[in-house]
Amino acid sequence: MIERIPAGKFKTHCLKIMDEVYHSHQKIIVTKHNIPVVQIVPIEPQSSSLFGWLRGTVHFNHDIISPIDEEWDANS
Repeated sequence: MIERIPAGKFKTHCLKIMDEVYHSHQKIIVTKHNIPVVQIVPIEPQSSSLFGWLRGTVHFNHDIISPIDEEWDANS
């Protein structure tokens, strides 16, 4: 279950709550007069490497190895 806290408590303990969200990876909903207003969520770490970044994005529908019926010159 996602924890709910009133806006006043969030305002008072903002930095501590942000640290808790970061370390626990749990979402927190901030309420005003018991109405949900915002949701505090941790940011997932992003990889700094581009290796594998496009994995799964290239798809082919036909045989790409067999010769084709078209003449062409690679030196042109």
